[in-house]
Amino acid sequence: MATLGPESARLPLTQLGSPPSAQPPSLLPSNRGLERALEEAAASGVLNLSCRKLKEFPRTAANHDLTDTVEADLSKNRLTDVPSEVCHLVALETLNLYHNCIRTIPHTVISLQSLTSLNLSRNQLGSLPPCLCGLPLRVLNASNNKLVSLPETIGQLHNLMELDISCNEITALPRHIGRLKALRELNVRRNLLCVLPEDLADLPLVKFDFSCNKVSTIPVCYRKMKQLQSLQLENNPLQSPPAQICIKGKVHIFKYLSIEACRSEKMPDSLYLPVLERLSLSRPTTGRKQDSDSGVGSDNGDKRLSATEPSDEDSLSLNAPMSHITEEEGVSKDDSSEHIIFSLYVCSAKGAKGTENHIDMINQLKEAVELLQDPSRRANTAGSLETVDPQFTMRRRMEQLREELELMEHLKDSIESRLKVVLPEDLGMSLMDGVVLCHLANHIRPRSVASIHVPSPAVPKLSMAKCRRNVENFLDACKKIGVSEDKLCLPHHILEEKGLVKVCVTVQALLDEASPKHTLLT
Repeated sequence: MATLGPESARLPLTQLGSPPSAQPPSLLPSNRGLERALEEAAASGVLNLSCRKLKEFPRTAANHDLTDTVEADLSKNRLTDVPSEVCHLVALETLNLYHNCIRTIPHTVISLQSLTSLNLSRNQLGSLPPCLCGLPLRVLNASNNKLVSLPETIGQLHNLMELDISCNEITALPRHIGRLKALRELNVRRNLLCVLPEDLADLPLVKFDFSCNKVSTIPVCYRKMKQLQSLQLENNPLQSPPAQICIKGKVHIFKYLSIEACRSEKMPDSLYLPVLERLSLSRPTTGRKQDSDSGVGSDNGDKRLSATEPSDEDSLSLNAPMSHITEEEGVSKDDSSEHIIFSLYVCSAKGAKGTENHIDMINQLKEAVELLQDPSRRANTAGSLETVDPQFTMRRRMEQLREELELMEHLKDSIESRLKVVLPEDLGMSLMDGVVLCHLANHIRPRSVASIHVPSPAVPKLSMAKCRRNVENFLDACKKIGVSEDKLCLPHHILEEKGLVKVCVTVQALLDEASPKHTLLT
């Protein structure tokens, strides 16, 4: 019977079972990789611990000198907090904590006074601590978290150039966000914003994304964002500008905002407040002169505004002789002319639509008043006035100007209804470059204007040569469509805004060619 000898009793353990050293070798590769990353960080200043399933900072890091680390990547791990060891890396300039489980940021992060780039995206942050705003950050990414607000001290990030807080639950931006004077890119996509702060208009933004929010109105002051190149606003319940404007792009949106600003800012009465102030200052408040201003107790009621006669808004009686008006006591000739001009403006504004566009009318009236006040000029031009219109009166001139204003308002409405656009109140300025007129001709007859020069974001204003080419192409198209020569205006009437009435006649003739049956009915 065979027995086991001493040799078989000393067989290697590897042949009898698993050795006790089989477990440690399985952990060695990761430890070796971690040690190698720490060694490289000590040598190069770049710490890369990404994708290592870390729940805490490696304890063996204490064996390495990491004080000169300028860049740390701890992304795609399982960290629940910013490691305190990281807050001791005072030379750190870039910190990437993307895709962890971080819920809070410790106050000790304030010690990173060299940090310029911080990535906190795709974590579980409910808020950002105010101490974070004491860092010299240039780039801050806190997207894909659970933020409901931003700290009020965010305005202290004076060097911040990029801010990404997209995919959170923020309902309003802090009022001090307008203090970020270096901000170039702002991403607030996919939040719960209902209102955009007007202070953003003062920032030098190049990229602005507020898509997928609840914004209904873009402030008109955003038209001042001259450096803005990229604007993302889709998936918002926008009403101003409307959707048909927004889908056309940034240029059309800014044009709409400019038009809305003109409508809200151009107050007719405010244009003439200095005149009223000078009139009130030039007249003493005591004695007979005060009575002459009010029109009470005077001898001749035709000389001034009557406070007792039920006239239309106390407007000036246009039948009164101009010489009587200028001789009124207590009013100098200069103030009298301004007073007359203002009163005539008020009178004309009652019967005309669109009171913002009366500058040309006021200049003409002022010239007429100066002519009537200056005997020498009146004597020199008496012959020409009698030749043109012997029965010239201010009332007739006012009626003529009112008819011209109504004609231009009708023209504006016709163009808007045809092209489905909104034109500014200053019709002459909107037609000056010929773009609208060329589009109108193509609407009447497609391809009648083969080439149209239009502004671009890089060159928002056309050169005079391109404007003239557009205008000439429009007039050529009018001839081809059938507008008669006697109804055609000249190029300078459009380019110099000196013949809007003739332009109205040309455009009306063009519209009549498009709908002759409608013209006969009207």
